[in-house]
Amino acid sequence: MSEAEPFRCPWAGPSLDYVEYHDREWGRPVRGDQALFERLSLEGFQSGLSWITILRRREGFRKAFVGFDPQELSVWGPEHVDRLVLDEGIIRHRGKIEATLSNARVLSQWQAEEGDGVLDALAWSFAKPGRPRPARFEDVPAQTPDSLALSKALRARGWRFLGPTTAYAAMQACGVVDDHLRDCFVKAAPHL
Repeated sequence: MSEAEPFRCPWAGPSLDYVEYHDREWGRPVRGDQALFERLSLEGFQSGLSWITILRRREGFRKAFVGFDPQELSVWGPEHVDRLVLDEGIIRHRGKIEATLSNARVLSQWQAEEGDGVLDALAWSFAKPGRPRPARFEDVPAQTPDSLALSKALRARGWRFLGPTTAYAAMQACGVVDDHLRDCFVKAAPHL
């Protein structure tokens, strides 16, 4: 007799890639400007696609975008864009590639002005520790006033390809909000 599968959020199946991502990463705190820049960039690439498409190409993205190092990417120009639109390991959308490089320049300049940790501080200023988990999948919003505020704050600095829905998906993925369902076996992660 086999052991019963634990209850997990309904979006996490049936793909084993989704199950592993849900069980090990999604909703766990992600800290640091570079790590958050990567997640925001990947969420931007996901826009209009399924997350599994991005998840399965994540290592290709990391290789193509040199680990999402904003300092290095901030000096890349049109020749890099031309190379990236030919890279089969990523989503070859010119606008999203250009936005990622532009966002790296924004973050790099922001860090130069205010220091490392500026993106981390902004994103985590919207954390709501102790907020109850949703009871049902239908209770999980696509966006919130906080995700609207985060997207507006980043867009005011010149960030591209980031609306309130994309911002909320990043907030969920990075553990800024905990949208694992109440009965999900994944335990609430401590907020750092």
